[in-house]
Amino acid sequence: MATITSNFTSQPDNFETSIKPLENSADLDPLVDRIGDSKYVLLGEATHGTHEYYTWRAEISRRLIQEKGFSFVAVEGDWPDCYMINRWVKDLPNSGSSIREVLQKFKRWPTWMWANWEVAAFAEWMKKYNSQLEPDKKIGFYGLDVYSLWESLENIVKYLEKEDPETAALAKQAADCFEPYRKNDSYVSAYRGMDQHCREEVVQLLREVRGNVKKYDDERESGLNAEINSLVMKNAEKYYEAMATFDNSSWNVRDTHMVETLNTLMDFHDDDAKVIIWEHNTHIGDARATDMAAHGMHNVGQLVREQHQESGVVLVGFGSYEGSVIAGDFWGGKMRKMELPKAIDGSVEKILHQLGGTNKLLIFDDHSPLKKTFKEKLGHRAVGVVYDPERERGNYVPSRLSERYDAFLYIDKTRGLHPLHFEPNGNLVPETYPFGI
Repeated sequence: MATITSNFTSQPDNFETSIKPLENSADLDPLVDRIGDSKYVLLGEATHGTHEYYTWRAEISRRLIQEKGFSFVAVEGDWPDCYMINRWVKDLPNSGSSIREVLQKFKRWPTWMWANWEVAAFAEWMKKYNSQLEPDKKIGFYGLDVYSLWESLENIVKYLEKEDPETAALAKQAADCFEPYRKNDSYVSAYRGMDQHCREEVVQLLREVRGNVKKYDDERESGLNAEINSLVMKNAEKYYEAMATFDNSSWNVRDTHMVETLNTLMDFHDDDAKVIIWEHNTHIGDARATDMAAHGMHNVGQLVREQHQESGVVLVGFGSYEGSVIAGDFWGGKMRKMELPKAIDGSVEKILHQLGGTNKLLIFDDHSPLKKTFKEKLGHRAVGVVYDPERERGNYVPSRLSERYDAFLYIDKTRGLHPLHFEPNGNLVPETYPFGI
């Protein structure tokens, strides 16, 4: 391995030998051992459009489901859309003839985050695995995010009209509050203009659904579906109201909602439930190990550690040196394949590249020299769904890596994932991508 040439501090003699190779599933053994009996495993990504992040997360998840008995996967996606995947992998009635049929219904931008071949392959594996299990033991796939206001409104009204007409009347009243703003999909305008009466109706609806959840029994998870759609409505109110203030509070509302949804899912499952979470590094890496904390921001990784550390929490970050990525030039823009430039000097990714152009696994155990070495604050790349490679230096988050994560997967060269072939409005696009996993 090459000598590090940066302002990185001097290393102990066994530093480089503590970094493990990462080429195949067997190389994940140290990570699986580190996870042990933990009930919460959070798997990150440095972009929302990288093939290898999705496939390595899928492989880790497969091993945890098979070897450790994990119960479900929860992702940074909308609840209604991901619930369609959940129904399909559990082979419930009228859930779709193929996973492609299900994923082509994903219309909210950025569609490529979940409507891609990598997710399709993992969902197909889940369905095959679930076919061997009893209905109450099948592995679930759920969305944690707060964006699906209109879809959640529609779903809960339709469902309650069939199952609970009295509560459906409350749902219709809540929906009426939002209707004037729907044509523009204007969440912020909706919450600026909404009066207190409408907000109280949303909260009352959630109370009613939670109180009646046990009688919603046409499918095992129907009550859960109704409850979380109501929760989305309640917390969307807080989220978009916070967005209208143009400060950091909307971030905290969103991540708090994702943890509240996660806790609802864990309560729904039995006491032995274990969860795998797929989200961006900025959500799953502990915010206290970055500059987010100085700005008054918290995130999912921090909250899960604070609330559930006694049950075992393992945070796993991801990063890469160079390659390509799927992203958009602006919010709502057409997805395209972009260059991911070589990492900047002094960054985590550049340092790991200088140790040899190979994939690496780092485990930050207390006894490992990596724990102390990566306590130094270093730049760590974070790419969102909107990306400009020409402004690359602005995409690095100062991070104490060994405090932000419990383990880190470094992929030296990555490539963009393989979206299913439609734009956000549902029209097919001419580009094709080979199926690869």
